[in-house]
Amino acid sequence: MKICMVGTGYVGLVSGAGFAETGNEVVCADIDALKIEKLRRGELPIFEPGLEALVERNVKGGRLAFWSDVPGAMAQAQVIFVAVGTPMRSDGAADLSAVDAVATEVARSAKRECCLVLKSTVPVGTNARVKKLVATANVKVHVVSNPEFLKEGDAVADFLRPDRVVVG
Repeated sequence: MKICMVGTGYVGLVSGAGFAETGNEVVCADIDALKIEKLRRGELPIFEPGLEALVERNVKGGRLAFWSDVPGAMAQAQVIFVAVGTPMRSDGAADLSAVDAVATEVARSAKRECCLVLKSTVPVGTNARVKKLVATANVKVHVVSNPEFLKEGDAVADFLRPDRVVVG
């Protein structure tokens, strides 16, 4: 499966490397070109036990790549994960501007029917908001949720061997 992981922070990098480890073709994309350059050199922005070896193995295996061309990474993906930050605004609400930006870019860039997966921590109602943003796409974009539950220090194991999987 062709996966685009938008955002190369803690959740995006661990999830992207994990999906590559399970045999998927993954592009981790980020607008931070310097971060992408460092990732291409094998310099990870975070420390997580087992992550460096996981990334190295999957890059060498051709299953994991890092791109700063976010629209290009999205264009042919079957599944696009949103793993961007949602910091708190001054009024206490989540700042969804990065999520909105990804959804808007998916509407512009998707070349095939795809699934847009919200992995970022977002409030109730965000899927409906994102569905409106992708409604202008020339292809069908399915919007779903896949919240992250990764513990720092054990995220690789949490991803590769979850203690439970909830569907529904």
